[in-house]
Amino acid sequence: MTEASDLEDLTLLGREAKPSKRLETFPNRHPDRRYVVRLETEEFTCICPATGQPDFASILVEYIPNQKILESKSFKLYLWSYRNEGVFHEHVTNKILDDLVAALEPHWCRVVSFFNIRGGINITIEAEHGVREGIN
Repeated sequence: MTEASDLEDLTLLGREAKPSKRLETFPNRHPDRRYVVRLETEEFTCICPATGQPDFASILVEYIPNQKILESKSFKLYLWSYRNEGVFHEHVTNKILDDLVAALEPHWCRVVSFFNIRGGINITIEAEHGVREGIN
């Protein structure tokens, strides 16, 4: 069950929303069980660093938690913070993975970015940390 102490370090949930690079977590109450947490959005945007044109993507995050679980509103605000940033698709995908790994210290984590077609080409990037094991 969720305990009052689970909410102690959460500063974004239930408050005014604005872009933030802060990823918040709460304790995993089942650290001995291997299970996958999956977060998906079709609303990711950033800007091409060369042209300034907007890029749109779907982002899929999967991870096997260790001691921490990602609070979803903080993740939404984190993704929102890229809206006006000029960044290549490959770089932002790996940066998201690095930031999630730093915040969560998961057993395993994977980020997949599905960027919308631009110039007739779809771009999909997969970045992974650790080894997915213990899950069928």
